[in-house]
Amino acid sequence: MVNAGTYWLWQQLAVSDALPDEALPMVIEALCSTSLAPYGVDGRGEERRNKALAEAMPALLSRVTRPGLRRQLLQQADDKQLAELADQGVVVAGDLPTVLRTHRPTPGLVIGLARHPDQVDAAIDLLPGMHDTDLEDVVTDWDPNRHLHRPDAEPAPPIPPALFDAVLEHALTPLARLLENPQHEGWQFAQRVDRGLPHEFGEGAPWRILATCPDRWHDLVEHPTLGAAVQHLLLDQAEVEARRGRMMASSSSDLTQKTDDGPAEQPEPEPALDTALLRACLPALCLPEMADLPKPSVTARHRLHHIANRVRYNPRLTDIAATQLQAAADECVRRGRLLSPPRNDEREHRAIAIAEDLALLSINPSHLAKACALLASLEQPAVVSTPPSPRLARITADTDLLSPVRLLEHNYQHRRVAALTALAGNQHTPRTAITDTLPTLHPLELVWIGHQNDVPDWLHTAAAALAPADDSEAVLRLLTDDELDRHPDPAAVLQSWLDAPESEGFWSRRDVYRAVLDSRHHTLHHLRQLPADEILTRNEPALALPHLLALCGTQSERWKALLKALDYGPTDEKITFGELLDSIHDPTPAGMV
Repeated sequence: MVNAGTYWLWQQLAVSDALPDEALPMVIEALCSTSLAPYGVDGRGEERRNKALAEAMPALLSRVTRPGLRRQLLQQADDKQLAELADQGVVVAGDLPTVLRTHRPTPGLVIGLARHPDQVDAAIDLLPGMHDTDLEDVVTDWDPNRHLHRPDAEPAPPIPPALFDAVLEHALTPLARLLENPQHEGWQFAQRVDRGLPHEFGEGAPWRILATCPDRWHDLVEHPTLGAAVQHLLLDQAEVEARRGRMMASSSSDLTQKTDDGPAEQPEPEPALDTALLRACLPALCLPEMADLPKPSVTARHRLHHIANRVRYNPRLTDIAATQLQAAADECVRRGRLLSPPRNDEREHRAIAIAEDLALLSINPSHLAKACALLASLEQPAVVSTPPSPRLARITADTDLLSPVRLLEHNYQHRRVAALTALAGNQHTPRTAITDTLPTLHPLELVWIGHQNDVPDWLHTAAAALAPADDSEAVLRLLTDDELDRHPDPAAVLQSWLDAPESEGFWSRRDVYRAVLDSRHHTLHHLRQLPADEILTRNEPALALPHLLALCGTQSERWKALLKALDYGPTDEKITFGELLDSIHDPTPAGMV
């Protein structure tokens, strides 16, 4: 057992040039021995030992050559120390077998080794198996002064090309393998209704590594094994990243700009991908890897939407690859039967996205007309106006924020009519398909068209002929209790709110439920029509307690039925409060709830 007070002495001996080689084993033994006390490990003594060992480690490793002693020292170092020692050239490739027995490869260790030209190959050998975020850290952490915005900060030497190439290859390989193999398990992600493309397509570490070398994109898109992966990432992320950078730069300049200066006129930004690079990415544009995936009703929709997003990010593609895009859109519609009427609520809101995507990509009049019919088949929104709070009233005074048209936009209930106007902007959409759809729209949707400046004049005229003279009549206005007190039948007013067509906007339904629950005029008849969750879990239990106590009383069977009826998960069918009460009253069907 080493006296904890002598660790500083052993540390001074370790760094002394006068220390003979014969003393090294004893010095290492002293510094590597756990500090003990009568009650066990001495915590304060361990702090002293670790500090002394960390300061002595570079000097000891620079002198020790015997494998056993080096192993004893290296096993004591943590990841940060190993990275620093590798950066100093003290830990070398020959030490890696010992290091890897007790430590995983870290970005710091890779960087430390790669700073020495003769150790670059050893650093590259550590890359296989590293997580993609660790690979990203190898690139981003290469410059230790990256966060020091000082003119006197020394620039870091460039990352060795061989190391960067290896990092890029390891980062892009998962996406490249996914693209090569239609049976890859990653494609199962695209076969889920509630998902999209596999996460390898996202703005993760592979893209962030690729984004650091825009000067090499022209060569990388032609790479024999990684080229397809590079093309996909550039189409999905390059322009998005450029726009994000411009927005951040604009926000920063707005904060620093003097108040007496007017807004500076900004030049038209250069696109992230030049025309030659866009043309080089055309083989990946329409996601040919998804063409034959199983579950075409799902995968074709994901494919169509992703193609459309690429065109939205890179509008020049509509001219460069018009024929290719039109053929892909037709293929997605036919294979996925995307224009068939929605069979359930889950597909209903996706019909709008399909119409928007076809308005951008398709020139098939039949498909575009069917997209209009698909929009006409959707349920009308219920535009709800809630009484504003005093604080909100001060904000909205003398504005149009609570006007009927703005209420339609408030909960994104204008998406259907916006998709219809996008279809009207496509010159290949039959005009009769648009005009035949107008009568099926909500009156406020017709008014909304009249407020848009970028729609054809003929659509303005057709919508105005059908729009109501008073658009406020098309709003479901929720009244306060004081206003209901002046009504001859407040309960009937509450019932009219519940009978209004259900809106595609989730928050509109919640507004109605909340208004009914908060009103002192509600009755059990009203509560029975609301979702059980809305009463039991999202409000004070005082609303439900009297009814549950009166119904269950002293009958244990009914209390058991209540427990069983409430034992449902998020994927189970939701029931109304009335169905819950009925299942308790008659315990027999309770097991089926």
